[in-house]
Amino acid sequence: MTLTADSVWNECLSFIKDNIKPQAYKTWFEPIKPVKLSGEALTIQVPSKFFYEWLEEHYIKLLRVALVRQLGSDAKLIYDVKMENNYSSNRPQIVKIPSSNRDPLKPQKVAVPLESNKRELRNPFVIPGLQKVKVESQLNPNYNFLNFVEGDSNRLARSAGMAVANKPGGTSFNPLLIYGGVGLGKTHLAHAIGVDIKDKYPDKTVLYISSEKFTQQFIDSVKSNTRNDFIHFYQMIDVLIIDDVQFLSGKAGTQDVFFHIFNHLHQNGKQVILTSDKAPVDMQDIEQRLLSRFKWGLSAELQAPDYETRISILDNKLFRDGVEMPEEIVEYIAKNIKSNVRELEGVIISMIAQASFNRKEFSLELAKQIVDKFVKNTKKEVSIDYIQKEVSKYFDMDVATLQSKTRKRHIVQARQLAMYFAKRLTKTSLASIGNQIGQRDHATVLHACKTVDNLTETDKQFKKYVEDLTKKLTF
Repeated sequence: MTLTADSVWNECLSFIKDNIKPQAYKTWFEPIKPVKLSGEALTIQVPSKFFYEWLEEHYIKLLRVALVRQLGSDAKLIYDVKMENNYSSNRPQIVKIPSSNRDPLKPQKVAVPLESNKRELRNPFVIPGLQKVKVESQLNPNYNFLNFVEGDSNRLARSAGMAVANKPGGTSFNPLLIYGGVGLGKTHLAHAIGVDIKDKYPDKTVLYISSEKFTQQFIDSVKSNTRNDFIHFYQMIDVLIIDDVQFLSGKAGTQDVFFHIFNHLHQNGKQVILTSDKAPVDMQDIEQRLLSRFKWGLSAELQAPDYETRISILDNKLFRDGVEMPEEIVEYIAKNIKSNVRELEGVIISMIAQASFNRKEFSLELAKQIVDKFVKNTKKEVSIDYIQKEVSKYFDMDVATLQSKTRKRHIVQARQLAMYFAKRLTKTSLASIGNQIGQRDHATVLHACKTVDNLTETDKQFKKYVEDLTKKLTF
């Protein structure tokens, strides 16, 4: 017998009817209409966005079981949702939204000793005095491997992340350090690894935390004289994910306590995952013993996505939001937003908002207006680290040489150019610029800026340096 959308849905309904109350069945399942069956994917039409959200929140498990019984383990559910707020038309608009097919992550319990020096072991994530230690993973289930689009720019990091998720603590990628610029998916990938581990190993205790929050918890433990409890708590975690580890720089006490926690976890076969906006060699004010441990496992870089990957990211985002957009608009956005993924998604969100609230059609003109704002913002967001890297690359030297005390003419000129662009393109004070570029004082930066201005007017070759670097640094 050939399966049809109607036959599959009717079988699903008879199963659902036996498992929920009649009133709930009448309210939430009778209004649904089967639309299409394509392979293992069943499309059903629901009356509103609220209806779709209610089904996803309360009945997704039941729907999943019913579908798997009819279509097998690869069954997929897609909703045709009648939108109350159409983007730009008076006619009701139908959008396709795939089911998430997943439940929220459950809290995890940690076995702790009842007494620790006759003092209760405190969990820094709960109010002191609570008896049970429940550890919320702090993971966002929406950040998963399914919506992390693979490309040449992230293949190594994504593959390493999946290997770690399959066998946490059992690979040579321990620690796994994911590094790269702003908005390239470091946090998304870190969450995805944690979410995948929780799916495959529900008994493992996974914890995601930012380095800032980790530092604050350590400071609180010192104030309350519970430093040992703080260390013991973190030593019981199976998979520890620390975001933006570069913010530990200059915090000697926090680095010291993290060193002991890291050693314990690593020696006991527990997994450590770190993210950073810098490679280990570029991290400053981090103790050498800690840096050497960051290099023990794998350091995987996330780079800016290429054009094809940017197209895939935009298509994926539109599919997940149930929005259809003309191909030429998607291509225009991908060609013009090159710096990071966050901005790509930001443009799509802005487009949808404009179309929805102002009743505008999706058009190339609207895309140009929104993209212009994003590109202008990008020009302003240039860091001193980035300036030093680009200037060093332009003059074929490393950043350490640029920052060194040497008085060789071409190195001095490169250093002066870095200071000049840091003053011009950032809002950082002269003293801070000097400190970051080889620990000079503000007078040196002022002198460098004047020298660059003078040489630009008198030296043609130097003027070309300034023009070339201006193009590079202002996108």
